[in-house]
Amino acid sequence: MKKETKIIVGVLAGAALGATIALALSSDSSSEIKGKVSDWLAGILDASKEKLAGIADKASGVADKVKDKIAEINA
Repeated sequence: MKKETKIIVGVLAGAALGATIALALSSDSSSEIKGKVSDWLAGILDASKEKLAGIADKASGVADKVKDKIAEINA
């Protein structure tokens, strides 16, 4: 796995563990907890999607540069 992928997996695993601990220790009603955890995880997933989109854009740019260099060498 690439470094970025490991970081994202680690963040998501930590989020899941944190949510589980929050559920276990919370004194709120279960419906309130479910709503809070759902909103929190949705925020984390949105942030992860944005980071992955940025990484994909960078990878696409690098691939284009490599193609251009190969074309220059073959010309």
